[in-house]
Amino acid sequence: MLLSSIFLLSGCDTSKIAVLNPQGPVAQKQYDLIVYSFWLMMIILVVVLGLFIFMVFKYREKRLAADYIPPDQHGNKWLEIIWTAIPIVIIIAVAIPTIKANYALEDIPKGYEDKKPITINVTSADWKWIFSYPEQGIETVNYVNIPEGTPVKFQLTSAGTMASFWVPELGGQKYTMPNHSMELILLADKPGSYLGRNANFNGEGFAHMDFEVLSQTQKDFDKWVKDVKKSASKLTKADYNKILKPGVVGRMTFTGTHLPWVKAPHQHGVMKKQETNQKQHNMDDMDMDMNMDMSEHQH
Repeated sequence: MLLSSIFLLSGCDTSKIAVLNPQGPVAQKQYDLIVYSFWLMMIILVVVLGLFIFMVFKYREKRLAADYIPPDQHGNKWLEIIWTAIPIVIIIAVAIPTIKANYALEDIPKGYEDKKPITINVTSADWKWIFSYPEQGIETVNYVNIPEGTPVKFQLTSAGTMASFWVPELGGQKYTMPNHSMELILLADKPGSYLGRNANFNGEGFAHMDFEVLSQTQKDFDKWVKDVKKSASKLTKADYNKILKPGVVGRMTFTGTHLPWVKAPHQHGVMKKQETNQKQHNMDDMDMDMNMDMSEHQH
């Protein structure tokens, strides 16, 4: 069985298996954890199979006298301690690197701490993905462009059923849920096109709920932002409500985002900033009105 597995694996092109083809530090850390866990399990498998084969041959049925009485067997304290301790050691050996990796993946990848991250709000709907760029003032559907070598903070929520945001070559998945916020930090360390998908079955359009992540140089990304602002139509509430209707749609690009219209948990930072700006704008209008009233009263 082991030899068969080795031959089967040797015939696989791992570059075609997205989860085994890391294209960024987040995916690389998860890949290392997968490889570590795999070889640890293989060692355990070999030891267990070896002991199994040994026991089968050592204690197999033998031709003995009909009146043979096997000797009494007494427990061995040290053996009991050993085979109780071994599973504990295995659990610790798996748990420590897993916990360390999971906590590390919640922060900016090591080596990129000084790089300012870009925030992209992700809203899943039945059955499409909506990407909002609050800083750039752009919204796309079913594709997202990111600058290479820049940490991306994806703020995840859902305007429909629960979905799972997953870009296998860049990192693991996280769920999108209505009225709930999840943050996923990913990073592509070189230009390339990566397929993202929904990893959670959520209805008849599930199979078509995929998207492209295009990693670009900073220069190309900035050019794309400028081109969108020059040529794309402005997003309206009618456009957004139409997109939210259940169904499969193609790629779309808009200037402006739906963030000011929807107070969702994943937009709390944006909404606070927008509310602060709006309050300041209202106060300025009030001050202007008061000054005009006072001026007219003086006249």
